[in-house]
Amino acid sequence: MITMEYPPSTELVTMTIDGSRANLRLNREGKFNALNVQLITELCDLLDWTAARSSGALDALHDANGTPYLRSLVLSGAGRHFCAGADINMMRDAGANTPEENRTDSKRLDRLFNSLWSHPCFTVGAIQGVALGGGAGLVACLDHVIATKNIKLALSEGKLGILPAVIGPYVYRRLGSACFRRLAMQASKIGSEEALRIGFIEHVVETVDNLESAVQTLLDEVLTTGPSAVTLAKELTLNFDRWTSSDEALRDWTLDFTSKMRGSTEGQEGLSSFLEKRSANWKPE
Repeated sequence: MITMEYPPSTELVTMTIDGSRANLRLNREGKFNALNVQLITELCDLLDWTAARSSGALDALHDANGTPYLRSLVLSGAGRHFCAGADINMMRDAGANTPEENRTDSKRLDRLFNSLWSHPCFTVGAIQGVALGGGAGLVACLDHVIATKNIKLALSEGKLGILPAVIGPYVYRRLGSACFRRLAMQASKIGSEEALRIGFIEHVVETVDNLESAVQTLLDEVLTTGPSAVTLAKELTLNFDRWTSSDEALRDWTLDFTSKMRGSTEGQEGLSSFLEKRSANWKPE
């Protein structure tokens, strides 16, 4: 049985566990948390470790030691800025790399974004300062983003004569075709007001000091929802996104999906608790 013991050892990303909440913080403050190979690799390792210990994916609330499995993941960055994008040295090296080497680097980035996008926990961003390029890609992959009023986001790759291709699918899903195209061509920074309007972020707070309170208020609400329901909501959405068969087949698939959920351990507990007028076993006491 998977336990909550032995997390990966890291230097540039710190992780703390608070009950069923995992906190991941980019910890390269002197470089504005720019993405280099080590930071990307460490973040991927932590995302894999936490995903494997998701309560929703495991359909269990605790491990064999009674330690809670994870239901939420909060991503933040140390210092003034969340993430300034790709490290300047990594970008410089890319110009001298072979096409095969650049593909390997891009594959590492895609692993990062896809791991965050598909993470089975409810993922929250607590974002301040700038989120540029790959930093904006991380923002796009989160389920809910709370940002400070001074936030600046940009798909800034066009300023370097390249394009946000690797982060593109994730930003496109969040913003839609027209907004993604415009921001990729424009490549300039947008502020919190526009980011909120187009759906890049969900909530704005005045200062960094207000972030934790807003995050906790959100997670208190999330914890009233079944962990498997949270996880499977992503599966449901992904199937809608990728559906290529007929409308009738889609409707049949949703019937099967609903039947499976109602017959699951969590579904039975949720229905029983409602009828018996008591709290479900996943709700905090």
